Amino acid sequence: MKKLTKLFALMAVLALLAAACGDDDNDTATDSESDSASASASAPAEDLAAAATDMADEDMAEDDMAEDDMADEDMAEDEPALPQRIVSLSPTATEMLFAIGAGDRVVGVDQFSNFPAETADVENTGLDGFTINVEAIAAIEPDMIFMQSNEAAEAFETLGITVIQNDAAATFEDVYAQIEQTGAATGNIAEAAELVLEMQTEIADLVEDAPDAAGATYFHELTSDLFSATSSTFIGQVYGLFGLENIADPADEAGFGFPQLSEEYILENDPTFIFLADTICCAQSAATVAERPGWDGLQAVQNDNVVELNDDIVSRWGPRVVEFIEVIAGALESAAVAS
Repeated sequence: MKKLTKLFALMAVLALLAAACGDDDNDTATDSESDSASASASAPAEDLAAAATDMADEDMAEDDMAEDDMADEDMAEDEPALPQRIVSLSPTATEMLFAIGAGDRVVGVDQFSNFPAETADVENTGLDGFTINVEAIAAIEPDMIFMQSNEAAEAFETLGITVIQNDAAATFEDVYAQIEQTGAATGNIAEAAELVLEMQTEIADLVEDAPDAAGATYFHELTSDLFSATSSTFIGQVYGLFGLENIADPADEAGFGFPQLSEEYILENDPTFIFLADTICCAQSAATVAERPGWDGLQAVQNDNVVELNDDIVSRWGPRVVEFIEVIAGALESAAVAS
């Protein structure tokens, strides 16, 4: 504004000089004096005109720069600040956060978040991810919380805390979408995209290199009281990558996805493979399965096709699903070699 005032003042002076040079009635000087005065007045007038033009150009340039700066500032204000204090109430979310490089900002994890090993160094561990204490978690002063669907989410949002709710994945697309969402929320977009591509590549290679499993059946044991998972679940889709047939599918009359099978049913269906996802929770193993009444006659037991899994890896749908798939591929390879 000051520069515009100066410009107007300069233009006013220029106008007065031009008027003075053109006023014949008030001219009392001699011809030579008049010529001299005219020459001396016209030169500064031309200089002033040029200066006025230059100043106008400078002002326009500075105005453009100021507008650009204001636009940049507005864009910066529109972009949300990246979270610096993250709490994860989901072990799967915890694994995703660390896998994409956001683990150094995690200040609290739930009681089941035990991977990677760095979770042991987190400020607040053992938070209850099911019966959520809003006040206790808010006292940690998080600016973002990852959790499965829970009514506590509304309470956190009322306190101004951003909440990301991710439920169990139903498909591989869900897994990749959650990883990418986690990357977008934390500012680790490139790292998340790289992780997804790496997982997709490794899974494709494992499936392509695995032996043909056509006609082979399996029983996936979730618990020692014989709960299983059907092909409609994410766990079932993992096995489906290899073309394995799930003996639990016909038994799921309610369509729940996790039916409880009877011993008689399992013995009657005599699966090619038995996969144990209860080695940690229930201390099950190939040896304990063989000791069950009548189970020693199953082909899976006789052919050493009882596969011990890590409960945590199988129950989570994060980056380590690749390890789950790798174990299945290895079991198929071992069976093929044995036959």
